[in-house]
Amino acid sequence: MNRSERETAEEIFRTADLQHGLFTAKQAKAAGYSEQAQHYNAKVGNWIRESRGIYRLARYPRSEWAGLVHWQLWSRNRLDVPQGVFSHETALSLYELSDVLPARLHMTVPPGFDRMAEIPPVLILHRARLTEEEIGTIEGVRLTRPLRTILDVVSEGTLSPDLIDQAIREAVKRGLISIEDLRRAKTSRRVARRLKRMIPGDAA
Repeated sequence: MNRSERETAEEIFRTADLQHGLFTAKQAKAAGYSEQAQHYNAKVGNWIRESRGIYRLARYPRSEWAGLVHWQLWSRNRLDVPQGVFSHETALSLYELSDVLPARLHMTVPPGFDRMAEIPPVLILHRARLTEEEIGTIEGVRLTRPLRTILDVVSEGTLSPDLIDQAIREAVKRGLISIEDLRRAKTSRRVARRLKRMIPGDAA
């Protein structure tokens, strides 16, 4: 392998290493792989085609986070920038704030998010504009921060109050949020009323 090929391989590895072994076709192109080279690497087994425009390095160790990264990359826009942020029950589960075990992945996307292909059944999409302050990261996976996550599940109204109560108490116990954060949260009157009944010490 000559120097340019080695440098190209090293660059795509650095990219994939930040994404649990995954990368997009555009990232591969930016690293120096032509479409022909991409097809070749997939054909000979160097890369595994996970879905349209998303590859995985065949020899990269499997990670428990890779599945989430895959759907994060799936949500990319035409500039190859991921739009989706894991939220609601999925974020609660990732933070280990309650015993909730969602059967599908909850992801928040911008209101104008649109994909030509059908939304995969594994995903439940919520549409909202998130600020950077409302987004956190665990192992390279973007998810709503604990306060936003709790406000979302309270607003959605589909999760058991017991599980929400558990999430609030655990988040406060671990210092991820404070009672004052909940009291000062900017939200609708409907959500504020629901939240007040769940805040420790405010239920009365």
